[in-house]
Amino acid sequence: MSESIIVIGGGVIGLSLAWELQAQGARVTVLERDEPGRGASYGNAGHFATEQVFPLADPALLPQIPRMLLDPLGPFRIKLKYLPRVLPWMLRFLFNMTSSRRRQNQRALSAINGRAIADWRTLLASIGAEPLLSERGSLLVFESTANDEQQRMADGFRQAGVRVEWLDARQLHELEPALSPSLTGGLLFPDTGHSVDPFAICQALVDALRKEGVGFVQGEARSIDVTGSVTLKGGGQLQADKLVVCAGAWSRPLAAQLGHRVPLDTERGYHLMIRGESGLSRPVSSAERKFIVTPMAGGTRLAGTVEFAGLQAPMNPRRAEILLPHAKALLPAITGQPGEPWMGFRPSLPDSLPVLSASSSPKVYFSFGHQHLGLTQAATSARLMSALMLGRSPHVDLAPYRIDRFC
Repeated sequence: MSESIIVIGGGVIGLSLAWELQAQGARVTVLERDEPGRGASYGNAGHFATEQVFPLADPALLPQIPRMLLDPLGPFRIKLKYLPRVLPWMLRFLFNMTSSRRRQNQRALSAINGRAIADWRTLLASIGAEPLLSERGSLLVFESTANDEQQRMADGFRQAGVRVEWLDARQLHELEPALSPSLTGGLLFPDTGHSVDPFAICQALVDALRKEGVGFVQGEARSIDVTGSVTLKGGGQLQADKLVVCAGAWSRPLAAQLGHRVPLDTERGYHLMIRGESGLSRPVSSAERKFIVTPMAGGTRLAGTVEFAGLQAPMNPRRAEILLPHAKALLPAITGQPGEPWMGFRPSLPDSLPVLSASSSPKVYFSFGHQHLGLTQAATSARLMSALMLGRSPHVDLAPYRIDRFC
């Protein structure tokens, strides 16, 4: 008889894994605290960011730390009251700035990102949702960075195995005429992609899973144990042969119940939707302004900024609204009214790597901590974790992503 498996978490990570598990014959139940796909999977930038193979722990950030604390609207913000809470995470983050750790973590990111688009093609084809992936590449554009520095950045990506083309100002504007003439150049990443509606990917997965008989339970896991049992907040219990925690920013306390101490914290990400068209055909990120513009089915999404303030503090809508003047600087002709600001919780670990791992129990597994690359890495994570959980050999060495790497 096939194994029964509970997937805790109905974001794009959990839904993709549920699809892979059921496709391999498992009987799957998805436990989600809210409507599936309504968390960070709903409001992300829609960018399949396979070029982002460099860990966030970069020594270049060190001189910027005072500004992070003082500027409430800066691209990387640490809420002052939250600083004592996030300090242990930051110390581990600093440790990962060493050259050897950065090289190690970069290789591990590349191992997942390098397979991401191909795995997404396969997954979306299997659920009849191929149009939700647009493969037109993406751009990183520059306003004040010197051209020789732009080309050095391109060389750095090439050395990391990322295909990239440097464009001068004329080539950039021929490719994307809507961009401001003040831009001096850009990097084109042809192997990336974007989704015109990332929430629709989750909806398509839910529809496909229901058709295959996968069960959905709305509720929040209060506790898990080594037997594969989940106790729900408010009462009730689910039991299966195995379970996997894909609860994103809420995964840390569940892992702790099995003795795994994971330095998981939350990057609060913001977006602002503009109902008008951008005139763009692909995502465009600003090197200096640290945000991204993505053309979507419902208009134009402006996304970016990182805020460390935990799971309880209310959102700061100004952090989303400040994206509009940045967008107008890049796209002078952009029109349309902005919608409501949105905020989501990105589960982040100080080495920029997810947890893709077995636990101390043969019945419990973990897949969380994908930071701002959840959409990018979901299909590949699903392939790797389904292999691990069902006793096959994953096609990537999972040692760099093990849950006990922080001990």
